[in-house]
Amino acid sequence: TDLEDLHLYATPREQRFRRFASLEFEGQLYMTPYDFIQAVTNDEPKRKQAFCIDKNARENANAELNQILMETPPVWKGSSKLFRNLNEKGVISYTEYLFLLCILTKPHAGFRIAFNMFDTDGNEMVDKKEFLVLQEIFRKKNEKRERKGDEEKRAMLRLQLYGYHTSTNSILKTEGEDLVPRSYWDTLRRSTSQALFSDLAERADDITSSLSDTTLLVHFFGKKGKAELNFEDFYRFMDNLQTEVLEIEFLSYSNGMNTISEEDFAHILLRYTNVENTSSYLENMRCRIPEEKGITFDEFRSFFQFLNNLEDFTIAMQMYNFASRSIGQDEFKRAVYVATGLKLSPHLVNTVFKIFDVDRDDQLSYKEFIGIMKDRLNRGFR
Repeated sequence: TDLEDLHLYATPREQRFRRFASLEFEGQLYMTPYDFIQAVTNDEPKRKQAFCIDKNARENANAELNQILMETPPVWKGSSKLFRNLNEKGVISYTEYLFLLCILTKPHAGFRIAFNMFDTDGNEMVDKKEFLVLQEIFRKKNEKRERKGDEEKRAMLRLQLYGYHTSTNSILKTEGEDLVPRSYWDTLRRSTSQALFSDLAERADDITSSLSDTTLLVHFFGKKGKAELNFEDFYRFMDNLQTEVLEIEFLSYSNGMNTISEEDFAHILLRYTNVENTSSYLENMRCRIPEEKGITFDEFRSFFQFLNNLEDFTIAMQMYNFASRSIGQDEFKRAVYVATGLKLSPHLVNTVFKIFDVDRDDQLSYKEFIGIMKDRLNRGFR
């Protein structure tokens, strides 16, 4: 009962992780690769918690954990089917879950920024210690301010999510300074240098020794943890993860075909958003695209690559707004290309307009469109 009560003290991300995580080792929760895929593509887990590894069976538990990690391929053997191939044979911690979520929402151009943030000594390689320091920053960013009386519950949550008791004082602010809500990307981009020169860097060895190996650590740094990660392998991992999740979402609707219907595309776009009456959008599209042509995977993937560049696209759209120009399909395509370098197909753009052009004047209300797409991009965690 106490553990169930913890849900009330958890953030939305913590709640989702706790709901989908199926492994428990010495009181700490972990996801399998299968759990992670389920968490980012489904509303609810398909099964309950699988099993718990007891403290009293530590020796056997470590052997079992090591056996699972033996299945992990090296980073140079990664593919866009990595998580599906590993399935239940892997462990992902909560901080790694946050890191993977961040990858799913970022443009390819931002991958170099991410890598440089991890590469604290500037040798163009990332080692295990550097990676763990940045994971600690993710943990600090996620900590929730506690009200009086919450301390015990939050302490239990921290033990369950991180495997050890932690201080609630964020390293990303000075004493007396209010916490500023920022995205994880902003935390990496703006606050990393401050964090790295804090006690975190000095405590890197302690951090390394206090954490169990996981699938990501073995994948990136080898079974002995001595390997280093270069940018090409890091880029390929991030690109593969984005592709894998999109493939899974696409295949769940395509039923083995090469395309999904325009209506299915609309369903996927409107998932995880705050749109209450999705039926009006769907009905609008059915009336205006009576003959189904279908959306290919290449079109589907290019649209979500565009969404990962939504901030730059928003700036381009504002330029039209300042000039008091309406936004038709040609303007939309041009803004996408200027902001992202992507050329969306005419059929894909037409489908998007038919979904979101509710008043049917063939113009797009960019504010409403961008608001909805920000929700979709962040999968409900905006």
